[in-house]
Amino acid sequence: MRRTTLLSASTLILAGALSAQLATAQSAHAAHAHAPAAATAPAPAPAPAQRWTTDAPLREGMRGIRVAVQALEHYEHGHMGIAQARSTAALIDTAVDGIFANCRLEPDADVALHGLLAQFLAGAEAVRTSQQVPVQEIAGMRSALARYPQLFDDPQWDATAD
Repeated sequence: MRRTTLLSASTLILAGALSAQLATAQSAHAAHAHAPAAATAPAPAPAPAQRWTTDAPLREGMRGIRVAVQALEHYEHGHMGIAQARSTAALIDTAVDGIFANCRLEPDADVALHGLLAQFLAGAEAVRTSQQVPVQEIAGMRSALARYPQLFDDPQWDATAD
């Protein structure tokens, strides 16, 4: 029970932090020139010789995605219901929308980021629409999280936490 309470509290805190961006992020995402996420993510971009710099919206969004993806482990183990899993997937969508709306990167870095974001969007969609736990898609989101510090220089990112 305590574990469920902690998970619910952390999910609510994350939802509150991200909901302020939701309305503007959704409209900005629709207007943004980024390609829509495909059902399957594109091949991963090769790691650059030097990792790309990050900006605050990217770092904040990736931390929100990380919290949500980590929370989905409870869903995989049967400790989270489908309604809460779908709410958690919505948090991933909100974080990605915030990144699309506010993140400003160099073109090559932007292309690499799109590959990661496509995996998060595909995974969130699978969580929302699957009647069973989409283990493969959640694993794909974990892989994208692991790929992030290989591509981007985020000084506060602790790769051992993934």
